[in-house]
Amino acid sequence: MRILGIESSSLVASVALVTDGILTAEYTVNYKKTHSQTLLPMLDEMVRLLELELETIDGIAVSAGPGSFTGLRIGSATAKGLGLALKKPLLHIPTVDAMAYNLWGSSALICPIMDARRNQVYTGLYYVEQELDVVKEQCAMDMNQLLGELNDRGERVIFLGDGVPVYRDTIQERLAAPYSFAPAQSSRQRAASVAALGMLYMEAGRMETAAEHKPEYLRKPQAEREREGTLL
Repeated sequence: MRILGIESSSLVASVALVTDGILTAEYTVNYKKTHSQTLLPMLDEMVRLLELELETIDGIAVSAGPGSFTGLRIGSATAKGLGLALKKPLLHIPTVDAMAYNLWGSSALICPIMDARRNQVYTGLYYVEQELDVVKEQCAMDMNQLLGELNDRGERVIFLGDGVPVYRDTIQERLAAPYSFAPAQSSRQRAASVAALGMLYMEAGRMETAAEHKPEYLRKPQAEREREGTLL
């Protein structure tokens, strides 16, 4: 089984191919360029290097959100276009779930944090020692509220994500539970994790058509929230 993974929910642009449980290729860039400039050229380069016929893939796993509204739309449009052209199913992978899957095998509580601005984060809580066990589904919440919840649980926790450099000092000041931060290679979104989860989704029959797919924003765009006078 071949699963193509697409990740564009944040500054990271990433594409990957997982073949029968083996990571065949991954191309990841974490740099200040728009995904409209990077995603398709990265995919083209990966396909060229692998001498891959895209018709031979079985499904397209896409990081479906939450995250950057623009990034999610670009990733979604790319996946939908490929799905329609190739007549392949899409696999709708929650962004925060895929981030937690980066740390598969850890015995700690995994807490990805994506900076959503205004002291808000996109987050969730997971165990991944033997399988992906969702303790708290991905959501948008106040960082102080999250730390209060983690203090109440009192478990050892590992943080990862682009929210770490933003909230590192806050975590160090306010979190009483034992904690650590994931290393660089595991701390950002990766298409490899999206594709690997996509393989599990496909085996479980959790597929959708390209026409059915839409991003999962969790929050309204900032301009719309400001117009309504709310920050949530």
